[in-house]
Amino acid sequence: MPGERLTVRDTSEIGRFPGVAPPTRVEVTIQKEGEKKQEEGGCRRWLRKMCPCCFKRQNSTSYDVTDKLELTKLPTTAPVVTLAPEPAKPKPENGETKEKENEKEEIKLSVCSVDLLSSKTGQNRVEHHTDLYHGDELIIRRGQTFQMEMELNRPFNADTDKMHLDLKTGPLPTVSKGTHVIIPLVDDLEDERWEAKITKQDGNKIKLSVNSPADAVIGLYGLTVMTRSSENEPATAYNSSKNIVILFNPWCEEDTVFLDDEEQRKEYVLNDTGRIYYGTEKQIGARTWNFGQFHEGILEACLFILEKSDMPPSGRMDPVNVVRVISAMINAQDDLGVLVGNWSGNYSSGVSPAAWSSSVEILRKYHSTSGTPVCYGQCWVFSGVTTTVLRCLGIPARSVTNFQSAHDTDVSITTDVYFDENMQPIDHLNNDSVWNFHVWNDCWMARPDLPPGNGGWQAVDATPQETSQGTFCCGPASVNAIRLGQVYLKHDTPFVFAEVNSDKIYWQRNLDGTFSQIHSEKKAVGRCISTKAVGSEEREDITHLYKHEEGSEEERIAVETACRHGSKSKTYYPPIEEDVCVEVKMEGEGPRMGTDAQLSIVVKNLSSQPRQTTLYSQVAVMYYTGVLKNAIRKNEIPVELLPNEEKTIEWVLPYQQYQEQLVDQAALMLTLSGRVNETKQVIANQTTFRLRTPDLTITPVGEAVVGKEMAAKITFTNPLPRTLKQVVFRVEGLGLQKGHEVVVGDVGGHSTVTLTEHFIPNQPGPRKLVASLDCKQLTQVHGVADIVVYEQQE
Repeated sequence: MPGERLTVRDTSEIGRFPGVAPPTRVEVTIQKEGEKKQEEGGCRRWLRKMCPCCFKRQNSTSYDVTDKLELTKLPTTAPVVTLAPEPAKPKPENGETKEKENEKEEIKLSVCSVDLLSSKTGQNRVEHHTDLYHGDELIIRRGQTFQMEMELNRPFNADTDKMHLDLKTGPLPTVSKGTHVIIPLVDDLEDERWEAKITKQDGNKIKLSVNSPADAVIGLYGLTVMTRSSENEPATAYNSSKNIVILFNPWCEEDTVFLDDEEQRKEYVLNDTGRIYYGTEKQIGARTWNFGQFHEGILEACLFILEKSDMPPSGRMDPVNVVRVISAMINAQDDLGVLVGNWSGNYSSGVSPAAWSSSVEILRKYHSTSGTPVCYGQCWVFSGVTTTVLRCLGIPARSVTNFQSAHDTDVSITTDVYFDENMQPIDHLNNDSVWNFHVWNDCWMARPDLPPGNGGWQAVDATPQETSQGTFCCGPASVNAIRLGQVYLKHDTPFVFAEVNSDKIYWQRNLDGTFSQIHSEKKAVGRCISTKAVGSEEREDITHLYKHEEGSEEERIAVETACRHGSKSKTYYPPIEEDVCVEVKMEGEGPRMGTDAQLSIVVKNLSSQPRQTTLYSQVAVMYYTGVLKNAIRKNEIPVELLPNEEKTIEWVLPYQQYQEQLVDQAALMLTLSGRVNETKQVIANQTTFRLRTPDLTITPVGEAVVGKEMAAKITFTNPLPRTLKQVVFRVEGLGLQKGHEVVVGDVGGHSTVTLTEHFIPNQPGPRKLVASLDCKQLTQVHGVADIVVYEQQE
């Protein structure tokens, strides 16, 4: 205003540290007219002399000219202030001040929208091999770059604007535990770390490439984008409406679940159907199982299982932890897990284990009821569901069946059979059992927690048998460690070793109550270990992965190495001479349900002297777990052998003797024992067999085209001479139709029933329609049809 005068004085000071430019500070003082004018400083006089045209001394009577202050960007030495007179600008017509104009220019950066590019057919899902999962969520695999786009309220300025991404998982996300991830923007992406880079900018839109490390915590993440326009202002948060699911990555070399064979990845990660084997070693049956890991709701159910467990979210970065928790959570024994085990034969409160043919209904039911265990399961059901969950989470997995599978109850790493003084089995002492078959899982991963060489396939078992560290779980146990007898390596290696390679030791009670070892079988346990072959429907025998060839020096060393760490470390003694042996044989695929069961007992005398013995035989109904229900027939068979003679004895069990006695799997055990009179040699043999059941025949009818109705005929013939009561068919086909029940009712003896299913395929490609029969009098009846579905022609 008139009577006042503005002078500008530079008061910049020397920086606190050498070479660092101090902050520029400008003081504005107002000098009133009449006050004594301050002396002009030397710098000011020098500037006026050097540039008199730009730095004129102001006339005290002129009030229409003011000094303009301009701050220029400086090097890091000293600030420079340039002063230049300029005519005053007229006041804006709209009344805005100059300060408001500056504020308008500096609009605060914020996010308007985020596109996670999560379409099933988009780049992210295809490159991450997650395009088969149901839905349009962003499902990615760790250790691999993914893309995202966002729209901002104005163009992003890399010089002044700041941005980072926040990912959080679990109830209490923590940076130190890897459950709260802060992802910075960088100029160049590097492997093995969380970081993001702007790869494209078009006006207000930017595209980001985001890296994740190969040891990231897997699970469901919430995404927040944090932005700010300067260092001093508070950040603005934008929460994405969609979550991100991160899975294990078998395609990433740095991930511990990396599998370097593409065909095996297709089989053990991407294949949503498979085969599970059952029966006995001489009568191997197979059934098709729908794993359905990509089916609607299954990924959510698998993540729910992880959340329901006691494992902290930070533990989900290690597949060893995840697999161990899954093996506990699939059974409901002590943690209200997915499936209730039931071997009683009474399944009136749920579904018979033999009636399941898919994991989908089980997992969806468990999830939809907020974790109410599903009734009922047995080993193949536990294994099928485990395969589904592991493949869904990105861990390569397969179902594995071990025939003549031992159940060691006293950590002796032997299977012990006790007889009394008269060579009769002592049932209450025979707690160890040998299951006709037992199904568990192999999963693939490195094992940095074990000595080198123990990575690869790991055995994991969700069937509740024995506790491990107080919980009904088993594994992961290195298959290589099992093969070598290194039972001191975690987890649960002794138990799995006994299942596949324990010796069967026979003990006889003495008159004083003690027991003496009278016989041992070295090849009775762990036969025909089977899994579905890669890329085909054939059975692959993987016994060689679990143990060396039976009877070889390497196999014996492994057994003795293992037993030194068991509860009966002094079991082994030098072998005695044995010249009489007994073997049981069956013709073809063995006896069929509804007919007399016929076996052949072959006794050989390998010596040049005659031999005489009495064989005690007992046949008992047996649960497939090896537990005997009851003996249904006993008899004695006198045997006289000439030198080097081989004698065959025909053994027959009439249908009438077993028809009312059978339990699940229709399994029987024939036990033979005896003592050679001349040498006192003990001979013993236990043979299990099952009565084979018929298959369901499924015949597709009509052309298989997406969106076009077709049909399939399911045919079943009752093999029994009596009526089957309350027969129910369960039918399901991934991409064909949802699983459902069809009540058939009673089926007369030797009668044939035909069911026609009508459905509309909704997914192209090779599909499988599976069906099973649920009936108390007859189990393990099922069938499958391969159907190739074609796209509709336009």
